[in-house]
Amino acid sequence: MKAALQTYQDRMRRVLDHIDRHLDHDLDLDTLSGVAAFSKFHFHRQFSATFGLSVHRYVQLARMKRASHQLAYTDAQRVTDIAIEAGYDAPDAFARAFRQRFGQSPSSFRKSPDWEPWLAAFGPLDNARSKLMQTTFTRDDVTIRDVPTTKVAIMEHRGDPATLQATLQRFIAWRKAAGLHPRTNPTFNVWRSERRPASPADYSVDLCVGTDRAIVANGEGIKAGEIPGGRCAVLRVVGYTNNLEPAALYLYRDWLPASGEEARDFPIYCQRLSFFPEVPEHETVAELFLPLK
Repeated sequence: MKAALQTYQDRMRRVLDHIDRHLDHDLDLDTLSGVAAFSKFHFHRQFSATFGLSVHRYVQLARMKRASHQLAYTDAQRVTDIAIEAGYDAPDAFARAFRQRFGQSPSSFRKSPDWEPWLAAFGPLDNARSKLMQTTFTRDDVTIRDVPTTKVAIMEHRGDPATLQATLQRFIAWRKAAGLHPRTNPTFNVWRSERRPASPADYSVDLCVGTDRAIVANGEGIKAGEIPGGRCAVLRVVGYTNNLEPAALYLYRDWLPASGEEARDFPIYCQRLSFFPEVPEHETVAELFLPLK
């Protein structure tokens, strides 16, 4: 019984993976039911029963999520090109769908995104993925590494996690203007609170970019700091790295008690090695660092 359920879930997981890898292709019912090796006459109901939304809606949301990231975080692509990649034949049809979902036109969102409706719109997508896309970790996934001290420029986010996207956008704009590209200057997040503290106002994370440059006073509140060197337990996560809480829980709940190690007096942090939408979400990579004594 358990093995049959696992096989069923694996087939459904294959479908989500196929969608993420082929957002620019025809993702019709025949194709996706074939990926899962289910009958096309039942697949749409099986998908909805498993994930809580239809195949069509899931594909729409996945494409729209990529489009919204392209608008907010990249300047190179025209709105027309983003619309076509999102599966719309005409920019005006894309604009209507975008406004209906987020309450803003694509061009308005690009200039000044309202992140609250954005977060609400993608709740069903994130919920669907979380049902089957959780990664399980083992002790073999964790390595102990001596890391060097890294000087960083820091933008602090303090307050409701719902406003984090706006801070991220300011951080990305600042590092672009400063010429600190992710390919040449590493990106770190240092978590100074739980992911979901009892009071949202207590949420705290530092957005960091590695640089040896002197940081001068600036309007964005960027300050100089460092991530201290030393021994760390390192857990590499591949795919859907927007939520690293399951990986952090594994390190604290399972790995640390069984390891005989003790945590050092510095917060858990991650280095982000690739980014969505530059790569598909299932190809994003991050490494989680738990500082050890």
